[in-house]
Amino acid sequence: MTDANLGPRPETLLITLTGTDRPGVTSAVFTALSSAGVEVLDIEQIVLRGRLILGVLVTAPRKLPKIIETVQSTASALGMHVEVEQGVGDNKARGAGRSHVTVIGSPLHASAMAAVAGRIADAGANIDRIERMARYPVTAIDLHVSGASTEALRTVLASEAARQSIDIAVQPASLMRRGTRLIVMDVDSTLIQGEVIEMLAAHAGFEPEVAEITEAAMRGEIDFEESLRRRVALLEGVPATAIDEVYDAIVLAPGARTMVRTLRRLGYRFAIVSGGFSQITDRLAEDLGIHFARANELEIADGRLTGRIVGPVVDRAGKAAALREFAAEIGVPVAAVIAIGDGANDLDMLNAAGLGIAYNAKPLVRDAADTSVNVPYLDAILYLLGISREEIEFADAEAGIVTPRPPV
Repeated sequence: MTDANLGPRPETLLITLTGTDRPGVTSAVFTALSSAGVEVLDIEQIVLRGRLILGVLVTAPRKLPKIIETVQSTASALGMHVEVEQGVGDNKARGAGRSHVTVIGSPLHASAMAAVAGRIADAGANIDRIERMARYPVTAIDLHVSGASTEALRTVLASEAARQSIDIAVQPASLMRRGTRLIVMDVDSTLIQGEVIEMLAAHAGFEPEVAEITEAAMRGEIDFEESLRRRVALLEGVPATAIDEVYDAIVLAPGARTMVRTLRRLGYRFAIVSGGFSQITDRLAEDLGIHFARANELEIADGRLTGRIVGPVVDRAGKAAALREFAAEIGVPVAAVIAIGDGANDLDMLNAAGLGIAYNAKPLVRDAADTSVNVPYLDAILYLLGISREEIEFADAEAGIVTPRPPV
């Protein structure tokens, strides 16, 4: 058999070993093959709960029966099962339209995976490779898929994710996934739990009224600038010391520090862009090692809040503008930016980024974003970037940081 461009396709052997894993298995197999002078074309190896599956594709040697006998003898000595299959050529090239499909569940049931695999097949696509990204605190599985466009997969899998109560992120398989990138995050109910303005409102006795306006704005029912000015007006007379009390009471989203320190190790840059207040966000940026911060400034006079904002409001359009500004400053294309947010005020920012992630967001935002994460762990976003929990824990251990892990 020949290829019109490359000439005759080589005869090949596919050798598959299965059995109990132990040190030296791979070495023994290649030692056996070395006597035949074969060329290695491909290798895949996985270990699941101590069981090894090793696949080796090599060019077929001239003395075929001899090498088959040698491989079988080696496998027998290792106490493993071996299959040898003759064929022609290398692996079939992956189809056009390559994507990473990341499935996140807590827990992740077999029925959900069956549904996901079924929808991928219905789209005419093929799953080429599967690897686990995390087992704790969520189960995250990354599927390498080809044969359908990213947009088509995103559409069919979004509805399946809702039916199965899991998260599914679909991204193009490109170099951009591995490149140094910029992360731009919302703050309230994303980087931190809760809303700062509501915490400040508690000092003024207007927390219910402020919360009601906040919810309407998050749902996109009223203009953000109007809602912000109305809420801030209710803070008139609150002592400026309340800002320090609120900052001390802030609780970060679970996994926030893990996500930031992990991606900083890889050269990522971070920005927080908030419809909240610079008196809080600037301190958060310093505490977490975040490179850029943009937010509204509360006016303070005689040690008290005046109920007004200084300067223009950082609104929906302002967040997107800040994203573009920060990207230009560090010299990365907007396509290399990841934006994370939860409210209607984040929609322009999410749409401007190369990857927009709705984090525990309202339905309006989930429907508009590229993908959504609905588990309460901000570091789950690392799995969408191809970073496994094992890699995170190993890097933390080297830095003397202990990350929790479940019993196995």
